[in-house]
Amino acid sequence: MSPALPLAALGLIDAAFSGFRAYAGRDARIRKHRATTRAALRGLAVSSALLLAPALTAIATLVAAANRSQAHAALLRGATGYLLPLTAYAASVLLSLAAYFLLPFRASTLAMVVGLGPLTLLRPLAIAAACLGALANGGGWRSLLVGVIAGTAVLCVEPIVHHRWYAEPL
Repeated sequence: MSPALPLAALGLIDAAFSGFRAYAGRDARIRKHRATTRAALRGLAVSSALLLAPALTAIATLVAAANRSQAHAALLRGATGYLLPLTAYAASVLLSLAAYFLLPFRASTLAMVVGLGPLTLLRPLAIAAACLGALANGGGWRSLLVGVIAGTAVLCVEPIVHHRWYAEPL
């Protein structure tokens, strides 16, 4: 199986959370399901546009390569190496989310403070580790280029959503 689908899925899930984070804390209403859903969808929309950049970069590196099969193999190795650190990061986020939703109130609050808060701050380091994983797995400069562009795109979703829809106070 190609690592492109899990990577795209992780990017889109992260985008939904980024849209939510751009909105979070702006509304004191108790029932705000519609607003949080709208924020997540905004994150997905922005991400869908931004994630075209690494896809087009990968295509351009394949088209420009002298040996396309060798370049394709390198991109696959790099994508696999990129996926491994992100999978570990996503598993820890999923574990923190499960603790938040399943544990009693005090324990779920602790899961939020100890798990989800710091993990949000570690997102850039997780992407840097993914880029290093792409290089370490034999992806070469092509995979690093695609990985850096993909990581930049993912990290830009939340600021773009915040600036576009939530910069003004309510």
